[in-house]
Amino acid sequence: MKPTLMIIRENIKTAILAVLFCSLLFGNFSIQAETLDKIIAVVESDVILERELQKEVSAVTQRIEAGKAQMPPEYILRKQVLEKMIIDKLQRQLAERAGITVSEEMLNNSAADIAQRNNMNLEQFRAELEGQGIPYKSFLENMRNEIIINQLRGRDIGGRIKVTDREVDHYMETQEKIGEEAVQYRLGHILIAVKEAASATEIQKAQAKADEIVKKLRAGQDFTKTAISESQDGNALKGGDLGWRTLGDIPTLFVDGVKKMTEGEVSDPIRSPSGFHIIKMLELKGLDNHMITKTKVRHILIKTNELVDDAEAKKRLLALKTRIADGDDFAALARAHSDDKGSALKGGSLDWVGPGDLVKPFEEAMSKLSPNEISEPIQTQFGWHLIQVLDRENKDNSAEYKKNLVKDAIRKRKIEEETELWMRRLRDEAFVEIFQDRL
Repeated sequence: MKPTLMIIRENIKTAILAVLFCSLLFGNFSIQAETLDKIIAVVESDVILERELQKEVSAVTQRIEAGKAQMPPEYILRKQVLEKMIIDKLQRQLAERAGITVSEEMLNNSAADIAQRNNMNLEQFRAELEGQGIPYKSFLENMRNEIIINQLRGRDIGGRIKVTDREVDHYMETQEKIGEEAVQYRLGHILIAVKEAASATEIQKAQAKADEIVKKLRAGQDFTKTAISESQDGNALKGGDLGWRTLGDIPTLFVDGVKKMTEGEVSDPIRSPSGFHIIKMLELKGLDNHMITKTKVRHILIKTNELVDDAEAKKRLLALKTRIADGDDFAALARAHSDDKGSALKGGSLDWVGPGDLVKPFEEAMSKLSPNEISEPIQTQFGWHLIQVLDRENKDNSAEYKKNLVKDAIRKRKIEEETELWMRRLRDEAFVEIFQDRL
């Protein structure tokens, strides 16, 4: 007799397929539409259709060709793209059950931010996408999908990841010196996955496959093509490229081996709960010192309210600026008139500040001032400010910067390790039926 779980899963499968068959049979579909929309896979209570798969395959093909990487055989590419679509659909289903959504406002704001980072307004960005053959609507839907999945992972994974000062200090004490001698690593990664409950035979088969891949890579086989064809992690369709990382940004499992690798070297398979990992050292480079401009600044703030509108706030600040020009003390006026009570007690002083410490409008106005110069009234979300720069200096912020870099890297590494296990568990525990004869 079959185990209860197996019987339940088969019953679910039968029910889902029956519903799908009936909907196709009795719906208003032409024979041509049925051919185009044939079901490639059932994912829980949803399906992936041939036209959906073909659309994603075409998009991935364009990216691979644009990157001038060698194209894998079509059946392998379709298999890899389908697996990514299955994982994405499972995550979307989980997000939907959790009530995670993305508003149109959030979506449009995100698109505007991307456009701004590319020195374009939204209309120019849209035209650029259309010129590259990317429909703007498709771009927005892909972005919506990414935002939802990131929010889901943030809720399920990111919220429980903590990095303590002790971990940062321990890393900086025990790892190689973080300074001019520190190195960044650009790594290639291939994962041959193994299920959590895999048998000894399945594990041996996966290891043999990993060994064979390493042998071929060392003999000169193209890494990008191999990763696209064989890797079973989220970076497969990027050719396995993990980008530039410091030691703190590399999974703990790989660190010792990576430190000893030379450029172009391929590692032996590395075992983890997820399977067997193959690492290639694509490039190496050193880290430069991190210089920042620190500014010593003070201000007077006038907040707006029912009695003080924007015009009145500006008028008051201009009057104070005139008094300072006539010889009144800035600090004394700040103590008497500033609505920022915290800094008012210190004569308006915000002390030394660095990039990103203050809101953008304030920082932009401050950066244009010479030492001892006083700004015109400047508006931020807090009210209206009169700003005076007292001093400015370039400072080597390497120690603090690298400590923050290590902290961010440790957190990123923890999230990455946990995400890999989380996604593998999500895939293994889901009901997925793939119609292999249609691939």
